[in-house]
Amino acid sequence: MLFGKKPAGGVEWLLVCLGNYGQRYENTRHNIGFMAADRLIEKNGLKCNRLRFKALTEIIDFGGAKVLLMKPQTYMNLSGEAAGEAARFYKVPPERVLVISDDVSLPLGKVRVRGGGSAGGHNGLKNIIAHLGTDRFPRVKVGVGAPPNPEYDMVDWVVGGFGSAERKVIDAAVDRALGAAECVIEKGVTEAQNKFNG
Repeated sequence: MLFGKKPAGGVEWLLVCLGNYGQRYENTRHNIGFMAADRLIEKNGLKCNRLRFKALTEIIDFGGAKVLLMKPQTYMNLSGEAAGEAARFYKVPPERVLVISDDVSLPLGKVRVRGGGSAGGHNGLKNIIAHLGTDRFPRVKVGVGAPPNPEYDMVDWVVGGFGSAERKVIDAAVDRALGAAECVIEKGVTEAQNKFNG
């Protein structure tokens, strides 16, 4: 993987990693995006602690491009405020706003790359669509599975944590999600779909 810090300046892509800030939400299903950002940061000796555009940010070299890594600090349902502000500032078009998020409709650990489409009930994606004015932006979704029964409260489910066996699956999925994100930036959505959606 191609990683590294680059000097500040214009960026070619946004990598928007979705989650909720605060200790209460750490390691929960809804924080897959934050987990991915943290893995990227830890593995490569990076930082992501500069507060800009309502997000913790760092400009990095990722997939051969200059990328603004973002962890929105707005809470999930307002994530578009951060993504929209940064996209306007850097004049990054929606097709270069790459989002990593959780997905309850995918089995635990399944990674899926999409070039656009509806929010699928995900409030973070819904808000990004509203702020970008389009649903045509790429995303890497990580399956967290559905609640065990229809009566289970969806909010409780997504802000719930993983068991130890689930965590191993999710750790591997987060690595795959980062590989998929890098592939999207370096080789395009179609290539990433062919490689990671199987």
